[in-house]
Amino acid sequence: MKLKKALALMLAGIVSFGVAACGNSGGSDSAKTSNTASTDTLKVAIWDNNQEPGLSKIISDFTAKTGVKAEIQVIPWNEYWTLLEAGAQGNDLPDVFWMHSNYSQKFMDNGLLMDLTDKIKQSEVIKLENYYEDITGLYQLNGKTYAIPKDYDTIALWYNKKLFDEAGISYPNETWTWETMADAAKKLTKADGSQYGFASAAANNQDGYYNIIYSMGGNIISDDKKTSGWDNPNTIKAMKWWYDNLVSVSMPSQETMSENRTDVLLKSGKIAMGMQGSWMVSAMSQNEYTNANCDVAVLPKTTDGTRKSLYNGLGWVASANTKNADGAWKLLEYLGSEEAQIKQSELGITMSAFKGTSEKWAASNKNFNLKAYLDMTKDMVIRPYSRSTKNWEDYSQQTMNKAYIGEASMEDVCKDIANYMNEQLKAEK
Repeated sequence: MKLKKALALMLAGIVSFGVAACGNSGGSDSAKTSNTASTDTLKVAIWDNNQEPGLSKIISDFTAKTGVKAEIQVIPWNEYWTLLEAGAQGNDLPDVFWMHSNYSQKFMDNGLLMDLTDKIKQSEVIKLENYYEDITGLYQLNGKTYAIPKDYDTIALWYNKKLFDEAGISYPNETWTWETMADAAKKLTKADGSQYGFASAAANNQDGYYNIIYSMGGNIISDDKKTSGWDNPNTIKAMKWWYDNLVSVSMPSQETMSENRTDVLLKSGKIAMGMQGSWMVSAMSQNEYTNANCDVAVLPKTTDGTRKSLYNGLGWVASANTKNADGAWKLLEYLGSEEAQIKQSELGITMSAFKGTSEKWAASNKNFNLKAYLDMTKDMVIRPYSRSTKNWEDYSQQTMNKAYIGEASMEDVCKDIANYMNEQLKAEK
């Protein structure tokens, strides 16, 4: 009970912080559930409606092979973790569900996830060397593994070809520096507020300023996860540049960006450029405007040629208390198999965690240059995390808003975040 209470405290008061890494990609706000499943049918929980059709096909293949039935429930991101909290307290978690790096440490710490370590060792299908080590590491604790990697993601630059054409500006490409982008964004911003060159809210970190911070030599957390990098001089330098050249020059107001995600602004033709994670491609491809007018390029580089992309990945996990442990493991094993991961890519669901399978994802969509996302894998940095990620990341996003609206200087905000984060990291020991 003590462990469940600790998790409840951690999850209580969840704050919506925009589009999370591999998170909410603009699906319906209503949970998609079914009351027709029998008690022996595995309950599978995810938060993205756009991925549900493809994943349902993969699960149907699994059922045909094994006879084990499973049914997906789509629960919107803002409700997902609240419902898992309730399930944790009532011993009624889904049998199989998605796990995110922001929450994984707490779920593992509290004994809520099935320990997969021995099952993986005995499996002829799951070999951890087939996945990116950093992604696997997100779901390991004290030498044990609790998840099968589902996918990985990178960040790229989306742009509106129509707006670029109207302004007579060449499209973004691999030669662009951050200065090139800032110059184009300024030219694409109209004084009457009808159009902006770029947008990235204060809450956009992995799909926003994290990328320029690491490209310019800064960091968010030390390698040993003991100290914050928010007060690193290079981090502060990068964030000052970000504010001086983009936030204060070519972006909508913070109020506008907090009410309209970057993808919404792109879909409405309100902005010329925005950074998006690969998890957003499915949603973007279902929009008529973006299909007709938008495309994708690699992120800009620094003047010394450095071009980094933050990456993350979801994990498939099972409840430690599932009543169908054998079926749940069989499903996890299948979802992590090369066969299922190839299907995930071919169906255009998202980039797959199994190395060498995401090229099929890039080829699955002819409207967009998805190769840009694969090109961003050449220099990746794992999304910063620790055991208290949720706490310090929420604080950093909320506090960053003060800099965006000019209430505090960027340097002061960065140092404020560092102080809070260091307190959180110290408490982890």
